Order: sequence, then C-alpha cells, then structure tokens
Amino acid sequence: MMNFIYFYPMRYFILCIGILAFLSCKKQPNTEDENKIKTLEIHSSDSTLEKKLINAGLVNIQSVIPEIQVELKYSTTDNFLHADVYGDLTNAYLQPDVVQKLKTAYSILQQNHPDLTFIIYDAVRPLSIQYKMWEILDLPPGQKEKYLSNPKNGSIHNYGAAIDMSLAEKNGKPLDMGTPFDFFGEAAEPQLEYKMLQEGVLTQQQIDNRKILRSVMQKAGFRQLPAEWWHYNSCSREEAKIKYAVI
Repeated sequence: MMNFIYFYPMRYFILCIGILAFLSCKKQPNTEDENKIKTLEIHSSDSTLEKKLINAGLVNIQSVIPEIQVELKYSTTDNFLHADVYGDLTNAYLQPDVVQKLKTAYSILQQNHPDLTFIIYDAVRPLSIQYKMWEILDLPPGQKEKYLSNPKNGSIHNYGAAIDMSLAEKNGKPLDMGTPFDFFGEAAEPQLEYKMLQEGVLTQQQIDNRKILRSVMQKAGFRQLPAEWWHYNSCSREEAKIKYAVI
C-alpha cells in the first residue's frame, strides 16, 4: 500500500519536470530575424512606384544626365491608351549600365548637335503596369500584339533596358519627327521612311531629324525597333533575361 501511494506523486513530479524542460528548449524569437522581417515589410509596403524602382536598384536618368528632358507619357492621359497608368511617377528610371550608355549617346549628340537634347517619353515599365495596359487596351484577340507586348512574354521595358524618346531643342520644343509618339501606322516605321518620303507622307527634314537620333543612339550601342522611330533597346530580350531581373 505504501509503495502504491508513493508511485503516483513521483510520476506526477517527473511529468512536470519533463514539461518544463520541453518549454525551456523551444526556440526563442531571434531579434535579428524579426528585424529582417520588419525591413521586408517596410519595403513591400512602399506607397509609391518610384520608391520600388529605387529599391530594385534602378537609376533616375536625370541624376546622371540632368540636361535631358523627361515627359513620361504614361503618367498622363496623352498616350494611345488615354489613361494614366503610372500615377505620381514623373522621373524616368533605367538599369545603371543602360543609363551610362545613354550618357554616351548624349555626349555624342552634344559633339555634333549642341543645340539639341533628349526628351524621354518612357523608360522602365514594371510588369504589373504592362498587365494593366494590356487590360485597358480594348482590341480583339490577336490585335493587341500590334500595339503592345503581351505581358506573358514581357517587354524589354520590363527589365529597365528600353527607352521611348525623341529629340528636342534646349528650350523644350520637340523636333518634328513626322508622327507623334505612340503613333501606330506606316509613317512611324523607320524601315518604311523612303516609301513615306516618295508618297509625300514624310518630309526630308522629318527623316533627317530621325536620322540624328538614330545615329547617336546606334553609335552608343542601342538598337532601334523597326516599327517605332522612338523606341530603342539596350540589348535583346534574351540578353535582358540573362543580365537583369524583371521589374
């Protein structure tokens, strides 16, 4: 009887000791880990697109080339979508090496045409914005690709390695390129300029203005899109996928 009574208190005591040992071995919160989580939360909750571009390592073009002009068309309704998709973004951002390449192009422009400057209409375009533009563009299936890259395939803009641009006088007046930015038709296609000249759609002066832009950009290593006189890529889509992350 004595042994029986003694057994149960001892078993209860051992059980309590085991529970206390287990609780003391549980992983305690790591202050460093908590700080990292908070930092990630701060970055993910950035309220403006511009902060997110900076966090992604992109560079404000005018911080390197302050003399150029920037007029982001997709921060206005003055574009082919007639919609503002960039909100409060007013600065143009690109990959750091692409900005340096553009600086080289600007130096070439100043050597030959010191009275002119660049005007930037679009630079990096986050993939989320590409999807938004795709949804806004009201065209039948199969027609959208003529005017906008399918976001499923991506655009070089989404990597921060493409620029939509033109030339302007130092007083801010854009040069006459024959068509507005975002004009979709044969008159905008560099590959058809001679045909447009013969038909009287473009003038020689308009084509010469395009050639100035094309010459300085190509000498700096950019490639012009055959269908758009304003669009220049720093590299191919395949190269962009290797060198950069999608924004």
